[in-house]
Amino acid sequence: KYNVFPLDDRVYERFNPAIAGRPDLPAGRTTMTFYPGMTNLMEMTVLNVKNRSHTITAEVDVSEGKTDGVILAQGGRFAGWSLYVKDGIIKYAYNWFDMDYYYVEAAKKLSAGTYNIRYHFDFDGGQPGSGGTGTLYINDKKVGEGRIEKTVPFIFSADETMDVGGDLALPVTDDYPEGEKNQFKGTIHWVRVDLEDDDVSHLEPDESKYHRIMARQ
Repeated sequence: KYNVFPLDDRVYERFNPAIAGRPDLPAGRTTMTFYPGMTNLMEMTVLNVKNRSHTITAEVDVSEGKTDGVILAQGGRFAGWSLYVKDGIIKYAYNWFDMDYYYVEAAKKLSAGTYNIRYHFDFDGGQPGSGGTGTLYINDKKVGEGRIEKTVPFIFSADETMDVGGDLALPVTDDYPEGEKNQFKGTIHWVRVDLEDDDVSHLEPDESKYHRIMARQ
């Protein structure tokens, strides 16, 4: 009577919008722009930066004494990444399952002004979870570089989110405090995420896909 049957008893397939027939915001996109106030963005609603080269670019204003805070973060205490400013220094933190932490930071402090801040991750390629090189730029000038020896291959968190202008819930890194104290003190005009075409996520084994999907339950 109500067109309930047949019930869909698939597992992994139901979490793939293309197979299940649901709308999929990130599908086919290689760039997304975010603005202040955009928080609690679940992992499947934003671009997937895992297992591929990508760039995070932000346009910000800072004034003297108001430079610190999180610009964009994804994930939380047990896995994720964050682009932020601490003591006037632009930094990028990568949290590998709360076991290994990798940092890339600028060589000098920001002064008052308007800045184009860019972080580029050059993925090594190979299998999912491989490492790469992270590079920071300020106004197109290289200011820092570092190795990310290994990366999260499949999922940062089932409940932590992507947040603009702060790192909600449990922070990605202990480099800044939890809660409102880590909010960016300057002005964020926009933040953009761009993906490159070297994605190797398709190499994920079916068994890993199953366990990853079930972890979301």
